[in-house]
Amino acid sequence: MKNRELSEIFEKIGDILEFKGDSSFRVNAYRKAARVLQDLTEDIEVIQREGRLRSIPGVGEGIAKKIAEYLETGRMSKYEEVRRGISDELIKLMSIPGVGPKTVALVHEKLGIENIEGLERAVREGRLRDLPGLGAKKEENILKGIKLLQEAGKRISIGVALPLVERIMDGLKRRAKVKQVYPAGSLRRMKETVGDIDILTTGAEGGKIIEAFTSAPGVKEVLACGETKGSIIAEGGIQVDLRVVPQESYGSALQYFTGSKAHNIHLREIAKSRGMKISEYGIFRGEERLGGEREEDIYSILGLSYIPPELREDRGEIEAAQEGKVPQLVEESQLRGDLHVHSQWSDGTATIEEIALKAKEMGYEYIAICDHSQSLKFAGGVSVEDMAKKLDQIDRLNRGLKGIRILSGTEVDIRTDGTLDYPDELLERLDLVIAAIHTGFKQPEEQITQRIISALENPHVDIIAHPTGRLISSREAYNVNMGEVLSKAAETQTALEINAYYDRLDLNDVGCRRAMELGVKLSIGTDAHHLDQLWMVRLGVAVARRGWVGPEQILNTWPLERLLVWLKKRSG
Repeated sequence: MKNRELSEIFEKIGDILEFKGDSSFRVNAYRKAARVLQDLTEDIEVIQREGRLRSIPGVGEGIAKKIAEYLETGRMSKYEEVRRGISDELIKLMSIPGVGPKTVALVHEKLGIENIEGLERAVREGRLRDLPGLGAKKEENILKGIKLLQEAGKRISIGVALPLVERIMDGLKRRAKVKQVYPAGSLRRMKETVGDIDILTTGAEGGKIIEAFTSAPGVKEVLACGETKGSIIAEGGIQVDLRVVPQESYGSALQYFTGSKAHNIHLREIAKSRGMKISEYGIFRGEERLGGEREEDIYSILGLSYIPPELREDRGEIEAAQEGKVPQLVEESQLRGDLHVHSQWSDGTATIEEIALKAKEMGYEYIAICDHSQSLKFAGGVSVEDMAKKLDQIDRLNRGLKGIRILSGTEVDIRTDGTLDYPDELLERLDLVIAAIHTGFKQPEEQITQRIISALENPHVDIIAHPTGRLISSREAYNVNMGEVLSKAAETQTALEINAYYDRLDLNDVGCRRAMELGVKLSIGTDAHHLDQLWMVRLGVAVARRGWVGPEQILNTWPLERLLVWLKKRSG
């Protein structure tokens, strides 16, 4: 799939145009195309062959022509045109979180800075603080941004890695005689970012399986190709390793390579205390093999309940398994709806009807349309007048559609002074109110915490969205006292969101576990801005599972009537 390649090219075009001072309209058009392609789950080459490029939300005639040109020739003349005279190092500077093309243009013009090393040196020498709009605080943030960029380059987002590995495994099943195939490592544990990807499989003809793996479409480079192990560089420069293991050792190998390291060390200590030994080949007492074909056997032979992969971080899961108290974790199949989706009324690309029909196709009972509120002009915030029209449209659709309920909602902004962006009279008319911080990220901890607490104290607010405000790839969490927030959420019986968008995953797993212990309800919302992002709900489920959360604590596992009663009781 060339989706990601094209997304990166359009993102770079947008950055370069902004660097050159081009209009914000053109810049935003390219960035919108980049976001859509990044999250597109269908292969762009298939869409292009079938003549459906214009059916992709956000892809107009001009963007479609550029996509087709790249897919047919491997080049994009527009990209070559705009980047003429702009070095790769300068383009990389624009990708530093918190810097951006306009700042790069300023430091390039005034200080002759050409690369990250030069920028970091200038910051440490204090040479940026006298430039217009910068200062010592900006210098500090630039250093943080450089560190974030460097760290992001070492890890792969779960939202990128999971679709990639599933495509590889599906292709392997079609092209080779494999019996079992699963990912291992941090991907199987569903960590928010992963390193290299490991896949384990069984099959009678190991050499042919490895050959099918290394010769698959999309392989950029073959690093190793043997009888039992192959290693490739896949799209995006991601290394993927495949191991073919004997059937009798498959379970033990899967357990061993899933990890985590701390979890496995703890298991080995238990085994050793009982005169046993665990390895990737099986569990043994002396020379006697006790098990290894089934992963569950490793745990049962040690007297433990089975531990789901997401819990294997040595955070008390082994002790729980010794007592038979491993929790029943939420399953994706238990979700009855998505509680955070954006439509064309703000900055989404799909109509409310299109979203509802997609939700019905996914087997949901309900879907919450939570567009941005009026002050967020950059996100197409909905005015009070337009909100009335939107509510009328939802009422009409609910009367006409069968098998799905559209919940009228909003993602209301928590303003910098702690007040909400809509009057209470409007919020009272909605089925669901999500409140979120979108501005003022650099306020002191006390101020940001108080803003969220003020929202929690409003009886119309049902959920706090992405509570820490982080973007995994580019922005640290704002300074907020989560202990105070969680305590107030428990007191007011307000839910906190697990935002399932792959670059947020906020609340994270640690926060989820703390919420669970305090009895705070959680919701899972994709924050989807187009239909191809709705699949990410499974990433939110993974965060909940890593946080030891069961279905009862997740609002959107509840039947519609129970959810509506809870929402009404809170606001009434």
